[in-house]
Amino acid sequence: MSDAASLVSMLMIGLLGAGHCLGMCGGISAALGMAVDGKRKLAVLLGYNLGRIFSYSLAGLLVGLLGYWGAEYLAAGPLLRITAATLLVLMGLYVADWWRLLTWLERAGALLWRRVQPLASRFLPVTTVSNALLAGMIWGWLPCGLVYSALAYAATAEEPLQGAAMMLSFGLGTAPAVLMGGVFSEALRRQLQRRSLKRLMGVALIMFGAWVFWGVLQHAGHLQPDHAHHHHSNYQPGN
Repeated sequence: MSDAASLVSMLMIGLLGAGHCLGMCGGISAALGMAVDGKRKLAVLLGYNLGRIFSYSLAGLLVGLLGYWGAEYLAAGPLLRITAATLLVLMGLYVADWWRLLTWLERAGALLWRRVQPLASRFLPVTTVSNALLAGMIWGWLPCGLVYSALAYAATAEEPLQGAAMMLSFGLGTAPAVLMGGVFSEALRRQLQRRSLKRLMGVALIMFGAWVFWGVLQHAGHLQPDHAHHHHSNYQPGN
């Protein structure tokens, strides 16, 4: 997959997870929005989102590094892609409210979050942009199945910086819902929690997962003939 295609895919995953994003971060965003008013409200919300997206990008760099190492030295590339495809499908089922299996992953992440949350709470209520930025950087590690699914996808990047860029793109995709959640929290939440919209977004995420899995199958199909051809070409009659 090209770099551009992976970035667009991650942007779409972020946008499609809007309802989930609002559920996870909308309350924080709304609290930030209520703490300040006027022009400063938008600046604080932007600062929070920039901090959150920075943390996503850093996490993307880390998983990209691990994924690169695994693909180079453990031949784990196909396994990483299958994991990403599976998590995207499970996330789609979660968003659509058909099967909430992915909550176990969020519960596992909550064990680490309990240690981090007291630090994040020190910045509340947020009244300055610098505090909002720092709060966003910490709250960016909030346990979230959508973020974990995106990170699994970022781990398939061909190099660590691409993993960071993919998570940056994902973060930008989640930004509209979280930003608007701070301004139009209740009205927006009602719209994004409509069953028909949640199912539509869930189906789209499932299709993304199926597309990634199909890519794995195609890649495996391309490798097998080359491999066979390689052995055939080395064969010498009479040996």
